[in-house]
Amino acid sequence: MRAILTAETVRTLGIVLLKPGRELMPLFSRGRILVESVPQNMTSLTPGRVPDARQPLAEDSEIAGFFTDERVIRIAGGISGLEYWLENRRHECQYPHSEYHHDELVTMRHPPGAIRVCWHCDNKLRDQSTELLTRIARENLIEWIIEIVLRDLGYNRERVLSVAELCWWALTHGASEAITESLARQALRLANEPIPSVWRESDIIPTELATSILERHIDSYSPAPALQEPVLDAPITPLLVDPEPPASFFKKPKRIRWENQSYLAWVKSQPCECCRQPADDPHHLIGHGQGGMGTKAHDAFAIPLCRRHHNELHNDPVKFEHKYGSQLEMLKNVLDRAFALGVLA
Repeated sequence: MRAILTAETVRTLGIVLLKPGRELMPLFSRGRILVESVPQNMTSLTPGRVPDARQPLAEDSEIAGFFTDERVIRIAGGISGLEYWLENRRHECQYPHSEYHHDELVTMRHPPGAIRVCWHCDNKLRDQSTELLTRIARENLIEWIIEIVLRDLGYNRERVLSVAELCWWALTHGASEAITESLARQALRLANEPIPSVWRESDIIPTELATSILERHIDSYSPAPALQEPVLDAPITPLLVDPEPPASFFKKPKRIRWENQSYLAWVKSQPCECCRQPADDPHHLIGHGQGGMGTKAHDAFAIPLCRRHHNELHNDPVKFEHKYGSQLEMLKNVLDRAFALGVLA
């Protein structure tokens, strides 16, 4: 969500007061907020939330069947995902009338999706089925799926979703059967074939379906080799599990530090967890109960870092984690990759 906010400056104290308003206040509860000058193309907009891009696909009746397909709804997150989205997006009753509205809201399921209504309207509309409720539920469903598609493709709501992008998302997420022939022809920009009133047998030439063309392309698609994680033929470091080691029976056992140079060499070969550039050092976890005086964390608690970020971390660990994230989160990502690739087994 982007917004244009008004500001008042208290010159004597050097304080800038922003007026987000009730609609935009949730922005400030999600964490850090970026404040920047208004772009040239937005100078004519009034203060408030910047409207999302208009999505022509949401208004195309020929594509409505795709959005209401059960397979598309399932891969987008199911009706429960739509309900969660409505709870965070709709903060007022969607049923239009001039009567009383209760302050508490609930999510009411109605084919083909769901509607956000107040308690009063929920009691009134429960078990009812009207054209108005169906239209509202369908609009919610389509808006939700379009937002999911944009998110999965790496875009925000300011982008206008195209038919080609919609079909690409369906193909790569296993919903190719929901793509109709007319939708596939739009994605491939194929002209509609004229249908004469009278056919001669010699004029009947079978053509390949547009959906078959899309499926053939997706079958031949594979990510670029540079984006694929290396798959190792054999584990570098086998881990032996002993549920009852002798030291566990001692009252005060002596701790033994786990060391493995092969694993450290693999960690060093991974990209830096901060900048994704080639790493220079396998950094051992410090803080969080590790790396105290005269001790060093296990080699399993190593994180790949380039020299610049490694020095930055040791100079000020608190500032580093505030800027790049927790070391524990980075360590989790490294261990997850190590186990997934068979480095640790």
